[in-house]
Amino acid sequence: MFSIEFLHTIREHEIEMISRHFTPGARILEIGGGTGFQARLLADRGFQVTTIDVGTSNYKDERVFPVTEYDGTVFPFADDSFDVVFSSSVLEHIADLAPIHRESRRILKADGSCVHVMPTAVWRFWEGVAHYVESLQRCAALVVSLFPRRLRLGELQRSMGVLRELIQLCRRSAVAPRHGETGNALTELWTFSRRHWVKHFRRHNFEIVLAEGMGLFYTGRMIFGKRWPLRSRARAASVLGSACILYKVKPQLPRRDA
Repeated sequence: MFSIEFLHTIREHEIEMISRHFTPGARILEIGGGTGFQARLLADRGFQVTTIDVGTSNYKDERVFPVTEYDGTVFPFADDSFDVVFSSSVLEHIADLAPIHRESRRILKADGSCVHVMPTAVWRFWEGVAHYVESLQRCAALVVSLFPRRLRLGELQRSMGVLRELIQLCRRSAVAPRHGETGNALTELWTFSRRHWVKHFRRHNFEIVLAEGMGLFYTGRMIFGKRWPLRSRARAASVLGSACILYKVKPQLPRRDA
């Protein structure tokens, strides 16, 4: 089950790794800042952080750091303003990335780079498995309460209500939902892959500096939460695969899209 507290634990661990790729004191623009939690962590490490998000963000009322709202297309900043454009689990939620890449190239300084962290195909696979495990758990709980405790009309009516709920749950859970903005849970096994994103960045005229796993195993369902320590999750990642990949890319010349 989703837990914002456990998500923050994961993000803190990942920020430790991500921040190694930033020059001390770098000016960073974060895309899709959400609550601003990661921006705050970066600011605490001495970076100059500005974070932006659309006004319809689900985290609008839970912000812990100043977040600038924008239209999702044009960054409200001057050319050559930032050393780094950063995002974490954001790009897969944007249907048309061309404007984001164009604006990133515009506001980056001449030696600037982008650091994007995104879920892997391995994460997509295990998230699908976790979806069905969680669905089976919910179905099992309903099955237990399905049988009437007494042969009374009220109990039979209650059982019929539980049966209808069980059927609806099975229908809703039959197909795992997609995570990103396009495709479905099956096609995301490709669109979340390292090969797909490397081709994507190159197609948008970015040089791949680095593409490495973040070294933690987890799913969006966050099964076991903090009961499964990060150290053990790191060991699991070496067998089951890393949940996220860090892509560091730099604009190739010409720096601005035609």
